[in-house]
Amino acid sequence: MSWEKVKIKEIWKGFYDGPHATPPVSDCGGIFLGISNITPNGHIDLSDIKYISEQDLSKWTKRVVPQGGDIVFSYEATLNLYAIIPENFYGCLGRRMALIRVDENKISNKFLYYYFFSDEWRATIAENTIVGATVDRIPIAKFPEFPISLPPLKEQKRIADILSAYDDLIENNQKQIKLLEEAAQRLYKQWFIDLRYPGHETTKIVDGLPEGWKKEKLVEIIDYEIGGGWGEDNIKEKCDQPAFVIRGTDFYGITHGEILNIPFRYHSKTNLDARALCDGDIIFEVSGGSKTEGVAKTVLIKQTLLDRLKHPVMCASFCKLIRLKNRKLSQYMYDAFFYLRKSGKTAEYDKRSASSIVNYRWKDFLNEVDILIPPNNIVEMYNGIASSAYERIINFSLSIETAKKTRDRLLPKLMNGEL
Repeated sequence: MSWEKVKIKEIWKGFYDGPHATPPVSDCGGIFLGISNITPNGHIDLSDIKYISEQDLSKWTKRVVPQGGDIVFSYEATLNLYAIIPENFYGCLGRRMALIRVDENKISNKFLYYYFFSDEWRATIAENTIVGATVDRIPIAKFPEFPISLPPLKEQKRIADILSAYDDLIENNQKQIKLLEEAAQRLYKQWFIDLRYPGHETTKIVDGLPEGWKKEKLVEIIDYEIGGGWGEDNIKEKCDQPAFVIRGTDFYGITHGEILNIPFRYHSKTNLDARALCDGDIIFEVSGGSKTEGVAKTVLIKQTLLDRLKHPVMCASFCKLIRLKNRKLSQYMYDAFFYLRKSGKTAEYDKRSASSIVNYRWKDFLNEVDILIPPNNIVEMYNGIASSAYERIINFSLSIETAKKTRDRLLPKLMNGEL
């Protein structure tokens, strides 16, 4: 069945752009939905929210009050950002943002949302983008005339259902990861900060510590540490060993379904031999950062991840490989590093440069920070719970990656009528 070419203005109930200024920021009220709240993969991220006061909200929503099901998108600066407004959203559009409210008798809002990620639509945007001296923009006046290819409504809904199934799986796995992360953090705090570990009621306190526990400097529990490398884009005479390179920016993706972003490069044999990662290694970021975020992010390397990548893996030059004397402490130390960063302890060793890049007083950190070391039986009990949760996080992450790959492979075939 052939698809109909229509102008986008023919299938909407309304099209509205946001205010051309920024309202005063408030501590609470409505959400001011800006470009930074739309992710490249089409979701609304409210982890960093700006609010507009109740008093100002009525003024800033005179043109439109965003509703659940509306499709919001960016038309200036960072282009090709699209998301569906969730139900019960309360707030207003930000600058450089617009929304479409579809006519549901003509088009499925989810079909249109997925269509915006198609090659055909991206080509339309590229052809009509005005390249400015500072930012690129889509001409809002011409936008209603942009063409789209439209199958019958029943077929639209079927296509949207297929693609939504993968997004629902991705979202559910992301929720599971968040729950597991929160549970792991609570467990670490309960056992090793509040010292409410199994058997704490009957354990004697000796010199301020539970009997059998001790404190050691980080440097005393690390067997091997070395900075990472970067290698070459292509094979060269002395750089012919292929390996993935994990950067600080990859840490989040490893546990949240973005493993394919890890760079693949070529290295000398001596560099790779000294830096190849093993199960239980910890990567610690020691340089990079920004004005708002320091370094000291970490990731725990598990065999599950190494098996998935199918090639040797090393960390990038802004990171350190940490290998512990007692490998059974790997999960515990990864969680300890996470807690140290969250509590602000690692920030004491940040060294900010004039360019705002944050480096790290690594040697001072290793030689000065005390780590509480539990006895082996406590570590083994902890590993039984925490390591299992971390393995599940990695598996959920791999499932997310698989779902994304399948969805992205299906989307162009569905959108051009091939399937």
